[in-house]
Amino acid sequence: MIISSMVKNGAILCGFALLTTGLVATINTLTADKIAEQEQLQLTNQLQEVLPHSKYSNELSQDCVIISDPLLGPYDNQVIYRARKDNEPVALVIRHVTPSGYSGDINLLSAVYRDGSVAGVRVTKHEETPGLGDKVEIKKSDWITTFNTKTVQSESDDRWAVKKDGGQFDQFTGATITPRAVVGSVKNAVLYAQDNFDALFTAANACPEVTP
Repeated sequence: MIISSMVKNGAILCGFALLTTGLVATINTLTADKIAEQEQLQLTNQLQEVLPHSKYSNELSQDCVIISDPLLGPYDNQVIYRARKDNEPVALVIRHVTPSGYSGDINLLSAVYRDGSVAGVRVTKHEETPGLGDKVEIKKSDWITTFNTKTVQSESDDRWAVKKDGGQFDQFTGATITPRAVVGSVKNAVLYAQDNFDALFTAANACPEVTP
């Protein structure tokens, strides 16, 4: 009797586990396309925030190279998107990271035109203090737009610093570390774009399916 009861209970548990697994698999299948669609939409919106769609005619999210370089941050495999107008190189949109934020990593997306000037910059991810460091977000302030049209003359261009350090960029009241980190990271991304622009456009395409 005891053995029979154990077998019965075991069969019930096994059936429940199989049913649960099946439901999870079905839900994943049904939602996978929707999730991918939303991630692609998010990526497209991010790209268009830093580089207006009128500036290029190619499928920007599908034209890119994967780069590992200290100028783009401490992590490997940063994505650089290549904007073309009628097959001519127009701009690079670079993902880069600075680990020097007050609360850790700050992920950025910077667009740089062929002449070396900045088209736009956005912070895509951060953990900075609300009300202080989070002013790097476009939703919190327009500070991030002050990079627009600026260029870097050289690695020693001391204009690329916050005003507290003698540069041209405002710092935030009570939060200098965050803007200092962002300015330094954007400067490095611009320098990388200037030094490697032509070579990046001749490299083979290596786009991941989606980069959230």
